[in-house]
Amino acid sequence: MRWKSGRRSSNVEDRRSTSGQISSGRGFRMSGAKKGGGIGLVIMIGVVLLMGGDLNTVLGLLVGNSGVQTQTTNTPSYPTHKTSAEDDQMADFVSVVLADTEDTWVPLFAQMGQTYQEPKLVLFRNVVQSACGSAQSAMGPFYCSGDQRVYIDLDFYNELKNVFGAPGDFAQAYVIAHEVGHHVQQQFGILDKSHQMKQGMSQTEANALQVKVELQADCFAGIWAHYADNERSVVEAGDIKEAMNAASQIGDDAIQKRAQGYAVPDSFTHGTSKQRMQWFNQGYTTGNAQRCDTFN
Repeated sequence: MRWKSGRRSSNVEDRRSTSGQISSGRGFRMSGAKKGGGIGLVIMIGVVLLMGGDLNTVLGLLVGNSGVQTQTTNTPSYPTHKTSAEDDQMADFVSVVLADTEDTWVPLFAQMGQTYQEPKLVLFRNVVQSACGSAQSAMGPFYCSGDQRVYIDLDFYNELKNVFGAPGDFAQAYVIAHEVGHHVQQQFGILDKSHQMKQGMSQTEANALQVKVELQADCFAGIWAHYADNERSVVEAGDIKEAMNAASQIGDDAIQKRAQGYAVPDSFTHGTSKQRMQWFNQGYTTGNAQRCDTFN
């Protein structure tokens, strides 16, 4: 991926020097939390959040209709701090990728007569407080619709490479583009509508709806890749293959089989490996948001 000469985004908040001060034992702030059926709570959280999910949605899936206790705060900007050269280079990379998603969605929204509100991206370590509650880095990157921020602990990329077998900088960029895809859904009103639709649904029905939400975010990530490739020549040989491999490795069926030896389709919240690859490719080949209608 040709990224080093790219524009850096001004929408990155670096909380790495402060987020680790929060007690790592607090986790999510939920009321009436329930365990999943045939899949344990930890696995369920991992499946929902890994490479995707709006944290509000995750909390809703876990507690059903009993409600979620969230905390909304005015999030301050945190100064950067001295870290290793490798860590700082990764933070620089994330800033470039975020800027490139902005360069994709700002003009696309303008073509639709709308204004794209750029999301913030928060870098943190170990634990972070968001408007959706407190989250640990072990739960993976996530998007919080409550404060319209993407959250990521850069250590996740080591897990993506070493645990899930999805190396490469474009695989890492796909992670960010997917989370930004949730922000695009928020701008379109899709997330709010899906949250409303889940009210009164069974867990299986809510999971099936969430799969459609996540696959659309994959398709939106593909749209970013389309314009990064065709308009800005960011994509190098092998990059799309890296993203497709990442999509395959973090399909619900692949994650569950890796974690417990078998898959439970009714508990899927992101889609199968085949579906995730299919919808990323749909966005990449068409570059058209209207072709990302996973709901119909």
